[in-house]
Amino acid sequence: MYTAGLAAAGTPRLRKWPSKRRIPVSQPGMADPHQLFDDTSSAQSRGYGAQRAAGGLGYPASSTSSQAAFLADPVSNMAMAYGSSLAAQGKELVDKNIDRFIPVTKLKYYFAVDTVYVGKKLGLLIFPYLHQDWEVQYQQDTPVAPRFDVNAPDLYIPAMAFITYILVAGLALGTQDSARRFSPDLLGLQASSALAWLALEVLAILLSLYLVTINTDLTTIDLVAFLGYKYVGMISGVLMGLLFGKTGYYLVLGWFCISIFVFMIRTLRLKILAEAAAEGVPVRGARNQLRMYLTMAVAAAQPLLMYWLTFHLVR
Repeated sequence: MYTAGLAAAGTPRLRKWPSKRRIPVSQPGMADPHQLFDDTSSAQSRGYGAQRAAGGLGYPASSTSSQAAFLADPVSNMAMAYGSSLAAQGKELVDKNIDRFIPVTKLKYYFAVDTVYVGKKLGLLIFPYLHQDWEVQYQQDTPVAPRFDVNAPDLYIPAMAFITYILVAGLALGTQDSARRFSPDLLGLQASSALAWLALEVLAILLSLYLVTINTDLTTIDLVAFLGYKYVGMISGVLMGLLFGKTGYYLVLGWFCISIFVFMIRTLRLKILAEAAAEGVPVRGARNQLRMYLTMAVAAAQPLLMYWLTFHLVR
């Protein structure tokens, strides 16, 4: 062999060292040199590919988010503005229709009371003989709130007195000897009967004022307030009848009948006769006498109704 011959001839033997290939070291950010194509699947943070991956449809994510914000904000703002405008229009429509049938703004005046006013008003209803000044106070042609003037009419005392009267009537019917007569339906009957008499009173007075052609500032709510004060005496009479029998009932009810008569005379004469004095009507004139008769009739009807609505509750 050739190698053997060379070795035998004394020729120095050549060693065959293994060849070392230099593999280029990949720098950071460079692809593998043995790959034919660059792998761009992991490069989500560089170039146009990152924008496509974030956008999802080939559009940059920043432009998509800005467009969404542009479309979302105006629509929500318009919806909120449209909803608030509809709510405002609905509230205005409801308030207008309510005020047409029920004067809510006027009712607030009649319920503007406090504890001091209620105490003074109840004292006035019990002892009207001690009161001297019956004029209603005005401020810029508008009557002051009831809590500032004890002579002003209110609806708080009549409303509370009416509800209390119904409850006391139920108590009186339930404690009678013939307790089997009592049933919850009797409470409704008592309430409807009292409301019917009150409505009949108001209509009769309004019709009388129209027929006599009296110009007065008395309103329907004023009449309801003045006529509702008699329930205070009715409650007191029934309670005294339950405690002390018919004697206590007649004594207390008689006192309140006289008190409500004096109260109505002194209150209504300022509302009805004052207009006649302002118009220059003679004191002894025919129309002025009709005003006086009407005032007396309204005041005299209160004791009669107080007895009619309570006598059957005391046995």
